[in-house]
Amino acid sequence: MRLKSVIGLLAGLLTAGSLAAAQAPTVAGPPPLDPENTLLLDLSTGGRVAIQLRPDVAPLHVERMKTLARRGFYNGLVFHRVIEGFMAQGGDPKGDGTGGSELPDVKAEFNALPHVRGVLSAARSEAPDSANSQFFIMLAPRLSLDGKYTVYGRVVSGMNFVDAINRGEPPAEPSRILKASIASDGAAPPAAGAPAATAPVGGATTPQ
Repeated sequence: MRLKSVIGLLAGLLTAGSLAAAQAPTVAGPPPLDPENTLLLDLSTGGRVAIQLRPDVAPLHVERMKTLARRGFYNGLVFHRVIEGFMAQGGDPKGDGTGGSELPDVKAEFNALPHVRGVLSAARSEAPDSANSQFFIMLAPRLSLDGKYTVYGRVVSGMNFVDAINRGEPPAEPSRILKASIASDGAAPPAAGAPAATAPVGGATTPQ
């Protein structure tokens, strides 16, 4: 009798578990890759990085990134703060973490996307609605940033070129964005050995 009771209990638990799994909400994955929402960064570290932008969760930040990339704003800018095991920050025309574009700051769009390796997130000051042109790419997970900085993309190829960005705060020899573009525009990578085009000048604090 005892064996039958145990078998019956196990069967009940398995059935309940199956029902719970069937009723549990599924977490939506990223949308299909779309050239209009794919950022391309040609880096001085040797290649092209493709980043899937996420207008479904952060439309204002995606639109700002696309606008500035199409204006050539990011061309020639350095990664001015790069911390091993954490993140690489760039997008400041002053190159010291205090600059931005001439466009107004962007309202925060905090969302449920986690700060995992390869994520693109917006740098800002202490004020939540102060993101502008600066961004950082995660070199390793740091979930303590979730809900405090706006995630709006993630690297889908070329992460090895991000990993090769020179470290430092600031680096002695900072790595640069040679060219930033949107995939749908069909911009070719810079010719090998070509100098980075420079963009016009425009403070963001950085994640800790």
